[in-house]
Amino acid sequence: MPELVYPPVIAFAKTMFRVLDLQITVEGAHHVPRSGGAVLASNHVSYLDFIFCGLGALDSRRRVRFMAKQSVFTHRVSGPLMRGMRHIPVDRTAGADSYAAAVDALRRGEVVGVFPEATISRSFTVKDLKSGATRMAREAEVPVLPVAIWGTQRLWTKGRPRTLTRRHTPISVLIGEPMDPAGWPDAPAMTAALAERMSALVDRAQRAYPEQPAGPDDRWWLPAHLGGTAPTAEEAAALDRPRA
Repeated sequence: MPELVYPPVIAFAKTMFRVLDLQITVEGAHHVPRSGGAVLASNHVSYLDFIFCGLGALDSRRRVRFMAKQSVFTHRVSGPLMRGMRHIPVDRTAGADSYAAAVDALRRGEVVGVFPEATISRSFTVKDLKSGATRMAREAEVPVLPVAIWGTQRLWTKGRPRTLTRRHTPISVLIGEPMDPAGWPDAPAMTAALAERMSALVDRAQRAYPEQPAGPDDRWWLPAHLGGTAPTAEEAAALDRPRA
């Protein structure tokens, strides 16, 4: 089936990158296989992460099929685009169907994008990971690639106003070495290893980031352990806890 929606969306995104002069750095793009199924498992700090995670696969001429919540697919604007790009809806009341669709896509040789933290990390550190990414990779017998995204939170993240027209923002995308499921005895062990690798990549991206906050009021986008004013992991968990 021809790709009618994805190519123009990519072209539009690249145009916006140029207009905003985003300083995008992609490291490790060569790890994305040029054929066959693979899971890209990324940290999650912004509503825009899927755009930049997908950008990391372009050098390998791959289009990533992201798993995203069902409401994005029913939205009158985003819905047609998400369906046209063949992303995978996640209905939390019917999770088995979403999981089966992702495994089927992997077996067909697709690259599937997953955010194993499930929601945006307010602390800008890696939260506890769900095991779905490693379970589907093991079932489909495909590798998992850990991914770190950094800088996107400065454009649009949870609890902060959108600044989508912000110019010259550095954005870092780091793609780690593929993890072969055969190297771990089960999904929990592989998920723990994925969390370690993802955390190491995120830490490297944070420490190598080319900009620092402009002043005390601009430290919100840094994690607390690096001197920022973002919530700690414990404070973020409390903010995310459902209200009674």
